[in-house]
Amino acid sequence: MMNELVSGIMSTNLITVGPEDNLQTVKDILINNRIHHVPVVEGKKMVGLITTYDLFKLNVDHKDYPRTKVANVMTKRLAFLEPTDKVGTAAEVFMEHLFHALPVVDKGELVGIVTTFDVLKYEYNKEYPVKVL
Repeated sequence: MMNELVSGIMSTNLITVGPEDNLQTVKDILINNRIHHVPVVEGKKMVGLITTYDLFKLNVDHKDYPRTKVANVMTKRLAFLEPTDKVGTAAEVFMEHLFHALPVVDKGELVGIVTTFDVLKYEYNKEYPVKVL
């Protein structure tokens, strides 16, 4: 049931930042786009991830956001998926590690991101293919 490829459910129109960007930029992106995860890239190579939770747990005053670089606070050790991995693999990683997003990388380049919401939506649409509203 979850044997389809993550490439079929991942988001590909990603908003990213670079390591030299500041936390104010990240905060604005998170709020204005109603997202929770922002990949950090150099070129197309994924070098980190910053999330709403990262901002929450930081001991950085909001006044210092414009002077705080993403590179200093981003998560650098990440789990990745490849586009050919299955949706079930994503679900397993989410449940085992309590992650909410997994970058999808092809030959080292960021090509998408899959979230717990993507998996939930996928499963919901499988169970209820006809919209009732």
